[in-house]
Amino acid sequence: MDILVLIDKLDDLVHNAKQVPLTDQVRIDREEIYDVLDQMRATIPEELKRARWIVKERQDMLAEANRESDRILGEAREQAVVQASQTEIVKLAEHQAIEIVEEARRQARQTRLEMEDWADSILSTLEVNLDKFLTAVKRGRERLHERSQESVVAGIGPIDEPDSYQ
Repeated sequence: MDILVLIDKLDDLVHNAKQVPLTDQVRIDREEIYDVLDQMRATIPEELKRARWIVKERQDMLAEANRESDRILGEAREQAVVQASQTEIVKLAEHQAIEIVEEARRQARQTRLEMEDWADSILSTLEVNLDKFLTAVKRGRERLHERSQESVVAGIGPIDEPDSYQ
C-alpha cells in the first residue's frame, strides 16, 4: 500500500474520531491506529527496497554501458590493426576509432546521468513521502497532546487508563 494513503488514513482516524461526551477529548480505536502504523512499517521497507532496486538497476546499466564501450573500443582497435597496411586507411581507422570511443563515452556518460537523475527522482519522492508521514505523525501527536492539556486545564482527567493517550 502507498505510504501516502496510509498517512491519510491515519489522519482520518484522528480527525474523525468520536468525541467523548462533555469533553474536548476524542476516543480513538487503538487497534485501528496500531493496524495503520503496522502497515506503514511494512510499506516503508518496501519503498526502500524499490529505491535500492533502482540504484542496482542504474549500476547494472552503467556496467553494461562500460562493457559496450570496451567492446566498441576493441572492435575499433581490431579494425585499425587490419587496415594498418595502408596509410590513408590507417588515418581513417584512427579517426573512426576516436569517434567511436568518444561516442561510446558520450553515450555512457549520458546513460549514467539519466540513471542518476532517475534514481534521484525516486529517492526524492521517497524523501517527500517520509516527510509527509513524519508531519502527519507529529500533527497527530500534537493534537492528542493539545487535547490532553485542555483536559488537564479544565480539570477533567481521562476516563480510561492514563496510558491510553500516550
